[in-house]
Amino acid sequence: MKRLPQIALLPDGKRLHLQDGPIDLIIEASGEVADVRAAYQAAANRFTGLLDELCAELVELRLAADPVRCKLEGVVARRMHAAVAPFAAEHFITPMAAVAGSVAEEILGAMLGAARLDRAYVNNGGDIALHLTGGAQFTIGLIDRPDHHGVMQTINIESGDGARGIATSGRHGRSFSLGIADAVTVLARTASQADAAATIIANAVDLPGHPAIARCPANELQPDSDLGARPVTRDVGAIRGSEIDEALRAGVSRAQQLLAAGLIEGSALRLLGETVLVGATGIKAGVLPAFHASALERIAHV
Repeated sequence: MKRLPQIALLPDGKRLHLQDGPIDLIIEASGEVADVRAAYQAAANRFTGLLDELCAELVELRLAADPVRCKLEGVVARRMHAAVAPFAAEHFITPMAAVAGSVAEEILGAMLGAARLDRAYVNNGGDIALHLTGGAQFTIGLIDRPDHHGVMQTINIESGDGARGIATSGRHGRSFSLGIADAVTVLARTASQADAAATIIANAVDLPGHPAIARCPANELQPDSDLGARPVTRDVGAIRGSEIDEALRAGVSRAQQLLAAGLIEGSALRLLGETVLVGATGIKAGVLPAFHASALERIAHV
């Protein structure tokens, strides 16, 4: 028997909350009342048992991804592998780097398979899968760092844009990073692709060997970390402005490569008060209205 997750409408009566273990989703759909109801039911049905599916292959999911072959069997697990495979030949990366985006993508797919919707999002701890039609748009906030809710800028995604996935990575928050970026937000065609690419770009924002950067093995902080003994960033001390530029240039170079390869639609890189945009359009300074706050939540990852 499948374990039942927590399923509830939020107090605004518009958003659905699904939670099971470390997976915590905020969902909102727009359309005819019957369609929204059907979409939310489909989301709840697909979510039930999804964590168990992932846990059944967790050992393999925590291994370095093969750039060609995939031994995984689950639909979401295979999507995770597909998202990280383009990077696996050059970098150490496991399918877990794309877990949050892949889960969001799966739930959104279930909703769209059950109903016609004008607009919808599935937010998995800040990694978001989008659906937009007609003249619909989605406004998100670019955060200064993943463990804070403060918004430094906003970006509008129109229905005609190619981006349908958003993800943020960096040295803050729940996930470990090999780099020193405070936050790297990526727009991509899918949420799983955005999730994997954000990890890669955030890792590239770095100053290897710099004495002001404190690192320690990932498995000292989390014994079962998929990063093993690889050193992850714990703190960034005083670094000069020229060094901030150097670290950001390294990240920008990687982001430009991914943009040219069609793996991302754009990216915003943030380090110690400095922000650089790569291929991103529609970004405006300002504060996101309160009703968009759910799109900024950094909740839990698997």
